[in-house]
Amino acid sequence: MQDFINGLPIAAVILLLLAGFAFLVKGADLFVEGSSSIARKLKVPPIIIGLTIVAMGTSLPETAVSVTASMVQNNELAVSNVVGSNIFNLMVVCGFCALFNPLYVEKSTLKKEFPFSVVCAVLLLVCGYLGMQLGRADGIILLIVFGAFLVWMVRSALKARAAAGDDEYEVLPVWKCIVFIVGGIVAIKFGGDFVVNGASTVATKLGLS
Repeated sequence: MQDFINGLPIAAVILLLLAGFAFLVKGADLFVEGSSSIARKLKVPPIIIGLTIVAMGTSLPETAVSVTASMVQNNELAVSNVVGSNIFNLMVVCGFCALFNPLYVEKSTLKKEFPFSVVCAVLLLVCGYLGMQLGRADGIILLIVFGAFLVWMVRSALKARAAAGDDEYEVLPVWKCIVFIVGGIVAIKFGGDFVVNGASTVATKLGLS
């Protein structure tokens, strides 16, 4: 696919890149909606759905782009996507939201989630600095830390689930849930391919890294 895309005019490549973004966004929406409905049918508390399915589902586009880039040996794009996404979320997303409405931060967030976020950034820095690469051992460490954080968050959520509502997510028919989940995964897969290949081609044509 990369060779085919390289032969396209830059305008066509940009359109393909935009289509990839559209596939990623819509695919993530479908996956989250279908998975959330299945979880509701299984009587999973809404707050747990938010901490797991929704939280990870909204990050699927970034995951798809980084994994696809890594599999085609475009590791610079994979790492820069992670770092750039964090910077964008912290500065641009919070910045725009604060322009329209003040953002109130709970003390528990400052004591728990924020410090853990800083620790994760430092861990990535240390793992990358040692040997100047992230290997399988580093990947296992990062996934174990994420798993521990997820368990901790779920346990904390279960203690506070009494305040959670029951109408946060629409419950869809089972067949529709399956269609949404499968369709979302397919859209995310192809969206990731389009974004990685399109971005790499645009960068090459413009003389960028």
